[in-house]
Amino acid sequence: MKDWRAIRLCPEATIRDAMRVIDAGAAGIALICADDDRLLGTVSDGDIRRALLADREMSDRAYDVANLRPRVAHASTDRVVLLDLMRRHGVTLMPLVDAAGQVQAVRTLTQLLERPQLDNPIFIMAGGFGTRLHPLTADTPKPMLKVGDKPMLQHLVERFVRQGFTRFYVSTHYLPEKIRQHFGDGSAYGARITYVHEDQPLGTGGALGLLPGGLPELPLLMINGDVLTNVDFTRLLRHHERSSRLATMCVREYEYQVPYGVVQSAEDVVTGMVEKPVHRYHVNTGIYVLDPEVVRSVRPGTRIDMPTLLENVVGDGGGVGIYSSFDYWLDIGRLDDYERAQQDIGIVGLT
Repeated sequence: MKDWRAIRLCPEATIRDAMRVIDAGAAGIALICADDDRLLGTVSDGDIRRALLADREMSDRAYDVANLRPRVAHASTDRVVLLDLMRRHGVTLMPLVDAAGQVQAVRTLTQLLERPQLDNPIFIMAGGFGTRLHPLTADTPKPMLKVGDKPMLQHLVERFVRQGFTRFYVSTHYLPEKIRQHFGDGSAYGARITYVHEDQPLGTGGALGLLPGGLPELPLLMINGDVLTNVDFTRLLRHHERSSRLATMCVREYEYQVPYGVVQSAEDVVTGMVEKPVHRYHVNTGIYVLDPEVVRSVRPGTRIDMPTLLENVVGDGGGVGIYSSFDYWLDIGRLDDYERAQQDIGIVGLT
């Protein structure tokens, strides 16, 4: 809702007050909040109807007939996950709260079903050999290996489409006909797919030089085709656009704990000891947003990896930012990653 406060009630509001708010807000529900906007409960027209049938008075407190354990979601929950939650629980409105339980926004089912239309090109790198996944990739490109009931590349395409992206470019090299036969022109998935074929592997960034002319003058989202994720790509794109940088790398935190006590020393003298220290690093997820001039900087036939391309951007003073993701992400590079993906697929909001 544009203004969730239009359906806000204080704890002392009466059932009559709730009826007025529900009628005026046309949402079928009112939120009962503390003075600091912490959500205490919700009141629906059904709650009021049941209360009146139980001989409650219009002057009674709405709080006393409210649902004090309403369905809520964290304010950072993305559109796709919200839709899934609302459908599973049969609700048409979901309050979004922060860690303290304070209401930040309200999303309705109608609002979420209004899919945005975004013209930003999506470039999916799907040409790898998948050597570490042999024998599974002996006759199947790695992005076409099934996770659950569909190829991992299809999971990616469908997720982008659900978020409003329709213009796709897919880079192929190994067994390209398997990908083309499955997706065709993309129309069956609500997408428009153009294929870019590498006759020789050009590194993780070289295929950018094979993209056709006439791309929209908009940031391009680039992703490896062997990634399984529920990243909100629209949020990543907004972050990039606000940053005024030429490129953004999506990263996540990787934690490593040394299994021993670490001794710090100088000139053969112990200066300190740390028991099993934890080190944290930002790791590359293989997801990027690139401004058009970065894409154009890669010449046709140039072999280049993405770290080198981004280092060039930094060297030219263009600036490369990061977007820290706390969403589900799995780079399916080895057999144990693939097995984990099969276990995770039903519980991470990807289907």
